[in-house]
Amino acid sequence: MDVTEKLGFDPALCFINGEWVAPENDDSLELEDPSTGTPIAEIARGTAGDIDAAADAAHAALEGIWGRTTALERGRILARIGQLVLDNVDLLAELEAADVGKPLTQARNDAVALARYMEFYGGAADKVHGETIPYLDGYTVYTLREPHGVTGHIVPWNYPMQIIGRSVGAALAMGNAAVLKPAEEACLTALAFAQIAHEAGLPSGALNVVPGLGGEAGAALTDHPGVNHISFTGSVGVGTLVQAAAARNVVPVTLELGGKSPQIVFKDADIDRALPFLVNAGIQNAGQTCSAASRILVHRSIYVEMLDRMAECYRALQVGPAGSDLDVGPLISARQKEIVDGFLDLAAEDNLTIAARGELVEGAPAGGHYVEPTLIAGVSHDHRLAQDEIFGPVQVVIPFDTDEEAVSIANGTDYGLVAGIWTADGARQMRMARALRSGQVFINNYGAGGGVELPFGGVGKSGHGREKGFEALYGFSVLKTVAASHG
Repeated sequence: MDVTEKLGFDPALCFINGEWVAPENDDSLELEDPSTGTPIAEIARGTAGDIDAAADAAHAALEGIWGRTTALERGRILARIGQLVLDNVDLLAELEAADVGKPLTQARNDAVALARYMEFYGGAADKVHGETIPYLDGYTVYTLREPHGVTGHIVPWNYPMQIIGRSVGAALAMGNAAVLKPAEEACLTALAFAQIAHEAGLPSGALNVVPGLGGEAGAALTDHPGVNHISFTGSVGVGTLVQAAAARNVVPVTLELGGKSPQIVFKDADIDRALPFLVNAGIQNAGQTCSAASRILVHRSIYVEMLDRMAECYRALQVGPAGSDLDVGPLISARQKEIVDGFLDLAAEDNLTIAARGELVEGAPAGGHYVEPTLIAGVSHDHRLAQDEIFGPVQVVIPFDTDEEAVSIANGTDYGLVAGIWTADGARQMRMARALRSGQVFINNYGAGGGVELPFGGVGKSGHGREKGFEALYGFSVLKTVAASHG
């Protein structure tokens, strides 16, 4: 795949102030195709100087045309961006599949979701209102929602397009100017999005993209005195560093740091309906999903049946190159494969039961970072496989006896991002939804089809703040109170 020819510009550049410019140090990083382990492109190795230039461009945009753009026109620009994304959906899907390693259908779904975020936030841009507050006689008090200013966005490699949509889209809708640092492992669609946004009429400087290493460009962005809000999606360890850096400038942070999400299956559940949700939520994007349902909690009375049914599904799963569009693609890197293999080695050392594995297809490139989807039984809820985020296509199945035990197991990790409940009992649905310590709870479904409109975020070590829906718009704005005395 000739990436430069596909993109129409050199991916070894930064996008700053509406132009493609070489990084200050004129250095680059190598991008790898996870399906083959071979290089596909060079990207810019941006550093602090490039972040400075991007922040300056963002401030200039706020002081210039972007700062004077009405909410109505911001919405129209975002809508045009969404349409251009749809016009380029095949290209974006191909880039994402090559860059991240996800099957083409999943990559295409991500591109469509990016367009939907632009449509949603475009439509919402002029519908974020303040309010009037009854107060003392002789006063009129009202509130306004205003942009933070320059927002910094650090986007991970697992869902670049979707996370750009839910963070950058919301920030732009509220009138902020954005500096985006995509993951060094996968940033082709971030660069393509910048070009699309510019072509759709987004003013120069409103969106700037600086690729580079997290410890260089990412650290410079989080520590920058000219950045007024940080949005970060990634690991707990790096999220802690991001929050500490932002605190030095007293800058608010939205953190989405992953999870160890449970799906709880009660004895009255519709198993036929639940099965595809249970399995897909563990193996989508090779399990490299913050909201992956990596723990399946099953009532003991149906545990054997459920395990057998899931194992049957697992044995039918096929793993191979992204372009083959199978159930599961490769992991992002050799390092990630090493991490997941380490968890599987631990399962073997502790004599856990491998209930089933998927199959690596014949002819899969030897250099690809493949791990067969693995279903594991005999796991205690305090075992590392039931506590730690594996970020690979591995699910554990754990039995429970009572509702109280299910809640205890489900809440018994450091995380709290997403949970699923499968039961026909309406009262139990409500009790469990309230009892679970989680940012999102799904009843008799999981994920609700992506749900651009649905606020998303976690508690505990899953982070804080909310993305998606109107809550994201509130997070990317500052509330100002105006109290006028008029006698």
